Amino acid sequence: MNTLSMHNQRVLSGMRATGQLHLGHYHGVLKNWINLQHEYDCFFFVADWHALTTEYENPGVIAASAMEMVADWLAVGIDPNRAVLFLQSRVTEHAELHLLLSMMTPISWLERVPTYKDQQEKLRNRDLATYGFLGYPLLQSADILIYKAGMVPVGEDQVSHVELTREVARRFNHLYGQEPGFEEKAESAARKMGKKAARLYHELRRSYQEQGDHEALEKARALLEDQQNITLGDRERLFGYLEGISKIILPEPQPLLTKASKMPGLDGQKMSKSYGNTISLREAPDEVQNKLRTMPTDPARVRRSDPGDPAKCPVWLLHEVYSDDDTKHWVQQGCRSAGIGCLECKQPVIDAVQAELTPIRQRAAEIRQDMNMLRKVIDDGCEKARDVASETLDEVREAMGLLYR
Repeated sequence: MNTLSMHNQRVLSGMRATGQLHLGHYHGVLKNWINLQHEYDCFFFVADWHALTTEYENPGVIAASAMEMVADWLAVGIDPNRAVLFLQSRVTEHAELHLLLSMMTPISWLERVPTYKDQQEKLRNRDLATYGFLGYPLLQSADILIYKAGMVPVGEDQVSHVELTREVARRFNHLYGQEPGFEEKAESAARKMGKKAARLYHELRRSYQEQGDHEALEKARALLEDQQNITLGDRERLFGYLEGISKIILPEPQPLLTKASKMPGLDGQKMSKSYGNTISLREAPDEVQNKLRTMPTDPARVRRSDPGDPAKCPVWLLHEVYSDDDTKHWVQQGCRSAGIGCLECKQPVIDAVQAELTPIRQRAAEIRQDMNMLRKVIDDGCEKARDVASETLDEVREAMGLLYR
């Protein structure tokens, strides 16, 4: 595994700007981001270029959504002091790295990504036979690799994208990691650690390379993590030297598996704009109540006196998200015995959703009244992201012989 341990604490994740955020986004992605920002070095971005892969005929929705999306992030609790928030298109290093990686990535690798044909099938009403749509998984790889992210939070259906990124990084390091004078530079870096640490490093390296001792490999990695008096470049050389390769320029990320969202839509399917079954994060209270009160229920309950089965009712799925055990027991008993009506059953869900959305709505309104603050958050985030991305791109250019001086 050619992953630099020092970068394992960096997380990269993005969201496509294609419209208003809804409760599915909140429960499926944003709650996870809120937790991650307290544990890791997080970079969260608006994936406006990715949105163009399917919305290229209607780019206006992207421009209209980007700023609003960041406002929603702040409203739910994403903290710009803990995470870097930025727009993908404002950090053009993503595009250059995508271009450079495209020169060495086999087309067959992109065609075999499962979501490539899946999305074409789901979105048959759109012309997705484009170069951009074919290459969007590689743009995702560039998004990750430009920050040397160690972890990428994804659901199981997106693991293949992270695996593609790992293969691209591996191929890049194989092709371009042969740094001139690498061994001499690695030995010089080891000496900078001090005699004792350098001797231990060489002993562990020998145990791993000659005897395949993986415990020695982990000890050596831990040793390098603790070194404070060597540069980033030297640390990367020593990681590569340890594993018998050259300098690791682009470390391989790991998927950080997230639980599938349990947030159902108003019809019982997954909440999605394409199904028209969403409740947006800024939905007006009256509209929230109306949508929930008119939700379909168990079709067997034609009359108030007819018993029902919660397992056949979309409202029960919302109870599983929002209700405590006592309320769920009340629903099960009342529905099956016709002791409660459907509107009675829905009221605890209505109350819970309103309680969840009220502070988000209020905070979003405050943020939208201070657009200068919002722009500053984005400007600062873009600047921080560019600082990191430009360093990586300089290394990539140098490795490929494109850094002219």
